[in-house]
Amino acid sequence: MSPTTTSAAGDRRLGVPKTHKLFIGGAFPRSESGRTYEVTTSRGAFAANVAQGSRKDVRDAVRAARAAQSGWAGATAYNRGQVLYRVAELMEGRRAQFEADVAAGEGMSAARASAVVSAAIDRWVWYAGWADKIAQVAGNANPVAGPFFNISSPEPTGVAGVLAPQASSLLGLVSVLAPAVVSGNTAVVLASQERPLPAVALAEVLATSDVPGGVVNLLTGRTAELAPPLAAHQDVNALDLAGAVGAENVTWGELEAAAADSLKRVRRPAAEEGPDWTAEQSLRGILAYTETKTVWHPKGT
Repeated sequence: MSPTTTSAAGDRRLGVPKTHKLFIGGAFPRSESGRTYEVTTSRGAFAANVAQGSRKDVRDAVRAARAAQSGWAGATAYNRGQVLYRVAELMEGRRAQFEADVAAGEGMSAARASAVVSAAIDRWVWYAGWADKIAQVAGNANPVAGPFFNISSPEPTGVAGVLAPQASSLLGLVSVLAPAVVSGNTAVVLASQERPLPAVALAEVLATSDVPGGVVNLLTGRTAELAPPLAAHQDVNALDLAGAVGAENVTWGELEAAAADSLKRVRRPAAEEGPDWTAEQSLRGILAYTETKTVWHPKGT
């Protein structure tokens, strides 16, 4: 039922209820199945109705990510950094919504939620700053015995499937998404099943920023339903299993086995309970989604 509010003129009106949708290819479609599910706060109160994605939505999201990947990878590193920094600017402008969603979903005080949102924005800026520095740090001019130049440079892996952390709905999400896209990969993200609202708000930020449609695609729904087809999809090149920690009816082994059929690169949390997301920030996260290309070129005479 819509909440009743009072307008500036004193008239009573019905509020506009919102059913949160998926984010695929830069648009906000409903799930093709037409399903939704109810999200509650940490105290069990109703929070929102959210689209419940299906296997078909996973396929649509992967298709959108693949279509956007070459253009995103082909952009200059400086341009990618500027685009991602713009996301942080818009997150800062909507921090009140992020704080409210994090506080309600994770059961935090307002002060703690504010600190988490600040950390998430700062982390996004940190990864955006690496966009035009990855090649200098991870690339190299290799010494060889012969009249050749031998140069190695990192390139994006392709399409990354990302299972966002279940408990850390914003900071954890940023910690696994930003390193995947900064080097030129595109991503299909499964939001936290029980705490998806910060991810939905981030999708709305992405839609109003300069990030090209399809670079980030975000699905909400049951992790046990969406994770297996994402792990098994033949056109996904890498998989982050952070969201398998704490998810119902989901095991790492099954997802790794599904990913092995197409030789995906798989990131698995080091700890059974998942990492400490307040400290999860490193160049290793970026390099996990890159491959090294080595070029030989004759020096000439």
